[in-house]
Amino acid sequence: MKIIAFLIILITVSMGDADAANEYTKGHGALEVFDSEGMAASPTWVKLWIAFMAATFFAGLFFVRNHPIARWVVGGFVVGFIITSLAPKLGLIVLSGFIACIHIICWSPALYQLLTKHPFLASGDMRSAFTIWSGVMTFVILFSFIFDFRDAYIYLAHIF
Repeated sequence: MKIIAFLIILITVSMGDADAANEYTKGHGALEVFDSEGMAASPTWVKLWIAFMAATFFAGLFFVRNHPIARWVVGGFVVGFIITSLAPKLGLIVLSGFIACIHIICWSPALYQLLTKHPFLASGDMRSAFTIWSGVMTFVILFSFIFDFRDAYIYLAHIF
């Protein structure tokens, strides 16, 4: 319930008009608009990281039938993608810091599952494509959170 209230507050204070959106530059910084132009303005390493991250999340589709953890991962990705995609239609200015907040909210349940059930620690005969994917996925989320927590902090400090 607290997460829903936080999302409502986040969305309400993020609302702006087209003129307000023009105040921000395009890019991947916490207070920059991250859309197709923002992606194009980003350094090559950011584009490569986003491609790798997306491929890792999409690979989870191979495991959703037999592994509940994969459902958490893919579900968090899909919900975050939907929220981020709908935001401009609701009049929200999609800054990278806003996206970081969505990542933290939507991916944390999956990370909790990965870290508490640690399927990536299976060894020997238990080693499988799922254990390898779960290890890579855990790394991807943790590494992303290094940037997401920083950007979310900058963004929240800016809007509040």
